[in-house]
Amino acid sequence: MKIKRLFLILGLVALAACGRPSLTDPPLSDRVLHLEEFFDGNLTAHGQFQDVFGEVRRRFVVEIEGSWDGETLRLVEDFVYEDGSTEQRIWTLRQTSPDTWQGTAPGVIGTATGQERGDAFNWQYTIDLPIPGNETLRVTFDDWMWLLTDDRLLNRAYMSRFGVPIGEVIITFERH
Repeated sequence: MKIKRLFLILGLVALAACGRPSLTDPPLSDRVLHLEEFFDGNLTAHGQFQDVFGEVRRRFVVEIEGSWDGETLRLVEDFVYEDGSTEQRIWTLRQTSPDTWQGTAPGVIGTATGQERGDAFNWQYTIDLPIPGNETLRVTFDDWMWLLTDDRLLNRAYMSRFGVPIGEVIITFERH
């Protein structure tokens, strides 16, 4: 029985690693995402985390206040989870070239790095995420964003722990 479970998990891990987006994928629109423009102002995001088996484990709403001063993009994210718990994360991002970014936030290990291409942005980082019970879980994000309209962005983040996929976060961002 344990061997069957091991093969099932290994198979799911292999499937989860297939089919990831790439910045070389052809764009589906002629829109161009500029993080500093999209995130400058007030936004609301709705999202959920689902585990590698597809079970939705957590839903949330995030109110975001973004400000761009010409050098630094600061995002104040206030999360409210469906169970009533809250969390605040403050990101500080710096554009390192016309299409690359670096960022930090409390809990992020080292520096997050990202690249824009057309209507897409890929953001990668490792973070100690707070989880219920006053604990943290160190996970790595392979975070993908696509500009759908001038005021709407879709985000799909692949989460892993020790290189093993554990789930995904899907979020929609709406500018006010």
